[in-house]
Amino acid sequence: MVDIDVQIPSAFDPFAEAKDSGAPGAKEYVHIRIQQRNGKKSLTTVQGLRKEFSYEKILKDLKKEFCCNGNVVQDKELGKVIQLQGDQRKNVSHFLVTAGVVKKDQIKIHGF
Repeated sequence: MVDIDVQIPSAFDPFAEAKDSGAPGAKEYVHIRIQQRNGKKSLTTVQGLRKEFSYEKILKDLKKEFCCNGNVVQDKELGKVIQLQGDQRKNVSHFLVTAGVVKKDQIKIHGF
C-alpha cells in the first residue's frame, strides 16, 4: 500500500471580517441603503451611526436640508435606523462627511 499525504484545506469564511467587527481597531461602517416602496416611491435608510450621537437631531437637520420627511425606527437586530423619504443616498453621505459625523471611508452606499 502507498501512503498518500492528503491535506484538506480549511474552510474559508468570507464573512469573517464582519463577525470580528467588535474587535478593537476594526472599522465601523455607516450603511446607507435604498428600499423600493410602491411605484416610483423609495425610502433611504441610514444605519450604523455611533450611539453617542443624537439621532433625532441628525434627523431634524437632514429633513431641513433635503426638504423631505423621515423618522427614527428602533429595530431589534439593527438598533436605531434613520429613514428618509426619497432617494437621498448621495445627499446623506455628503452631509455626514461635511458635518464631521463620519469619515468618507467609513460610509458604504448600497442600492441599485
